[in-house]
Amino acid sequence: MTGTLCATRLAMAVAGGLLFSSIAVIEGTVADAAEIKVLTSVALTSALDELAPQYERATGNKLNIGYSLIADIRRRIIAGETADVIILSRPVMDELQKQDKFASGSIANVVGTPVALAVRAGTPKPDISSVDALKRSLLAAKSIVYADPAKGGASGVYFAGVVDRLGIAEQLKSKTILVPGAHAADVVARGEAEIGVGQASEIVPVSGAQLVGPLPGEFASMTVFTAGIGVGTNAPEAAKSLIQFLKGTNAAPVFKSKGFQPE
Repeated sequence: MTGTLCATRLAMAVAGGLLFSSIAVIEGTVADAAEIKVLTSVALTSALDELAPQYERATGNKLNIGYSLIADIRRRIIAGETADVIILSRPVMDELQKQDKFASGSIANVVGTPVALAVRAGTPKPDISSVDALKRSLLAAKSIVYADPAKGGASGVYFAGVVDRLGIAEQLKSKTILVPGAHAADVVARGEAEIGVGQASEIVPVSGAQLVGPLPGEFASMTVFTAGIGVGTNAPEAAKSLIQFLKGTNAAPVFKSKGFQPE
């Protein structure tokens, strides 16, 4: 009887120890959970809105994501704002890195997306198979919409340069609609413009719009989005884990479904 009683007490002690160990692990996980501030381009909205809950479930960390135009975030960071993770176009990230805005060695390419054309779903796709075909299709279109270059939308700035190089800026001026941010595909989907221009990632998720394809030939342009850890972060390991997650195999299918090409 004494041996049986000792064995029972030992089993209870072990079970109790395991229980307390489990609680300690859970409490440790909660205690270690971080809130990560992210500043990123609006072009990544559809992908990050889907990926954020996956990352939060996997890590226990909480993401606080602020979306804006690249030019706006650039201005804010130069003025002194910071974040744990910043994701912008590669040239802007390189510029900010030279100003010591990121932790050393933290810069990493995440995804790319081409500047592309869109039309309303169900309508014929214009021919953009060559530079000459693109020029003809733009001149034939009744209306064209893209991001206002004056407000800093990356695709709008780039496409304005394409129009100038094609020598058709004056011909398109009267039928061009400029919108703030990544809304060209929405305008096309509503039937308010015949052709829209934007990042493929801004077109693919929009119901009622269809992707025609990237700009052809010499005008092909891939915007590469690069992540970096803010120099003032209080959660460097959590920030690093987010970047690793975005570059990982679980995130890749989501990015592809939204018009991105993982780097």
